[in-house]
Amino acid sequence: MFVKNIFYNAVFLALGTHIVYDVIGSRRPRPPTSMYRNILIIKPGAVGDLIQMTPVVRALNKAYPTASITLLVGSASTASLFHHHPGVREAIVYERSNRHRSLPAFLQLWKDLRSRSFDLVLNFQRSNLKAWALVAASFPCRILVYHKARKRIIHAVQNYLETLAPLGIPPAGDRLEFFLDAPSRDFAKEILPSPPSGAPVIALNPGATHAVNRWPAQRFAELADLIAERIGGQAIIIGGPDDVPLAEQIIEASRTKPRSFAGKTSLLQLGALLERCSLLVSGDTGPMHLATAVGTPVIALFGAADPDRTGPIGAANRVIAASDVDCVPCRSRSCSNKTYLACMERITPDRVAGEITQLLRQRPSA
Repeated sequence: MFVKNIFYNAVFLALGTHIVYDVIGSRRPRPPTSMYRNILIIKPGAVGDLIQMTPVVRALNKAYPTASITLLVGSASTASLFHHHPGVREAIVYERSNRHRSLPAFLQLWKDLRSRSFDLVLNFQRSNLKAWALVAASFPCRILVYHKARKRIIHAVQNYLETLAPLGIPPAGDRLEFFLDAPSRDFAKEILPSPPSGAPVIALNPGATHAVNRWPAQRFAELADLIAERIGGQAIIIGGPDDVPLAEQIIEASRTKPRSFAGKTSLLQLGALLERCSLLVSGDTGPMHLATAVGTPVIALFGAADPDRTGPIGAANRVIAASDVDCVPCRSRSCSNKTYLACMERITPDRVAGEITQLLRQRPSA
């Protein structure tokens, strides 16, 4: 790590802190900004990170309508987020912890990128040496480098968009986008038909990569009962395969036994399922951003995470946080409070149910 820090400091000191880096000594002249034809975005991140990148893609599409845009992502699953995006030509998978750990596989990927002759590369993974090696596959080209905001609070979406500032292109808004296909919508319609009574369907997302972002399963169980008994709605549970145990805990602790779809959908199918829901209750996770991207309102439960940085985008959403816990938001991935996860424990099901009721009243279908 020490050697890496020296390397990064030397590179960025030499090149300056500006977020544009132009390859020096190029024999091929750099095209004017109006002529970029082949753009590569490097972001092998999580679901939420990539969905929050969609305003960057939209801005590039708007500025360079004839350009081809390719994304380099970290898994086949996250690549599916862009399978039906009209502004993305392809999502290439870079499995840095699996398939591309071997030198032959990595070199094959490097050659593949080299053959595509990208003339503009956006590197959103600047702290990774191998990512820089993949950037080098496109030399000579122009490079834009993402810098995470320090000592200031700015939403991740706006922070990503700042990377485009040197291009001088007009903004295209911060709305998130997730383009779905007909088979995924048919799947969602089959497994979750509209209730005959027109009752609202409330999705519950109990999972999160980091424990500090999870609301307790017992609280979700209590909320599911309030949704059924007080609000007259239908609660369902969503999530990935790792969230199945949490879903089972919620069902076990609930009187009304909400139906679980955890581990039963692809990301596209999950997006289609969320599209059919009246709203989602979730911590700071990828599905929270998927919901906003398909137009489903979100009630986001925040503790350690800062909603000003990673909260749901859009006026239709609500954030609930424990205002009486001094350390909120600590912006940490571990809890050091003497009362473990007090920030999440103090968000009550009654409070969340009240926000659900208010949000449903504002819906056109309400």
